[in-house]
Amino acid sequence: MMRHQMLKVSLRQRTLAAITISVLLLLGMVLSGLWIGDEKLGINPAEMNEGPSLNHLFGTDWLGRDMLARTFKGLTLSLGVGILAAFSSTMIALVLSLFASWSEAIDRIVTWLIDLFLSVPHIVLLLLISFAMGGGFKGVVIGLALTHWPSLTRVLRAEMLQVKTAEYVGVSKKLGKSRLWIARNHILPHLMPQLLIGFILLFPHAILHEASITFLGFGLPSEQPAIGIILSESMRYLSTGMWWLAVFPGLSLLLMVALFDILGQSLRKWIDPFHGQKGV
Repeated sequence: MMRHQMLKVSLRQRTLAAITISVLLLLGMVLSGLWIGDEKLGINPAEMNEGPSLNHLFGTDWLGRDMLARTFKGLTLSLGVGILAAFSSTMIALVLSLFASWSEAIDRIVTWLIDLFLSVPHIVLLLLISFAMGGGFKGVVIGLALTHWPSLTRVLRAEMLQVKTAEYVGVSKKLGKSRLWIARNHILPHLMPQLLIGFILLFPHAILHEASITFLGFGLPSEQPAIGIILSESMRYLSTGMWWLAVFPGLSLLLMVALFDILGQSLRKWIDPFHGQKGV
C-alpha cells in the first residue's frame, strides 16, 4: 500500500513537471516571436549566407536575414493558425456530439459524416478546401477547421453515449428535466476534460498540416515568415551546402509539435482518472 502511494505521488510529480516544462518552453517560443520586430527580419546584404555563429545562432539566408528571428516568428504564426483551427474544430466536434445525443436519426447522420471525412485522404481534403477558399490565412484556417474534427467528435460521442446511460441522467429525465438542461448540467461537464485534451492534441496536427500545405504552395502567402515558406525557400539552396536554412526551422517545428503532444498526454494523465489509474 505504501509503495503504491509512493508510485502514485511520483507519477503525479512527473506529470506536473512535464506540464510545467512544456508550458514554459512553449511560452518562451511564443514570447520570443512576439518580441521580434520587423528590423530583425529585414534584409542585410553584408551578412548573406553566413553559417551558424554566436552572432546568428541559426545562420543567415541568401538575403542576410537572421534565421533565428525568422524561425521564431514563423513558429508564432503557426501557433496562431493552430489556435484558430483547433478551437474551430473543437467547437464543431462539440456541437456534432451534442446533436448526436438528441436522437438516433441524428446520431446516424453524425456517424456517417465522421466515416465520410475519415475515409478521404486527409491532406487531399485539406488542400481542396484551402484552395476552394482562396488560400492564404483564411483558407488554411477554414481547411484545417473542417478536416480535424472527426476523430475528436468520435471520442466525444462515445463519452456522451456513456453519460446518457448513467443513472443520474435517467433520474433527471424522470424528474421532467429538458434535454437542454441535461446537456448543460450533465453531458457538458463530463465532456470538458476530453474537450480540453482534444483541443490541445489537435495543435500538433494543425501546425504540421499548415506547414505542409504552405510548403506545397497552397497555404500562407510567401511574404509571411511561415515555417512552410522558410522550408520551401531553403530547398533550392541545400545543394550549395546551406543546410542550416532547413535543419534549424524544421527541428524547431518538430520541437513545438512534440511539446504540444507531451502537454496533451500529460494533461490526459492529470485530468482523466482512467488514464491516471492506468499509469499507476
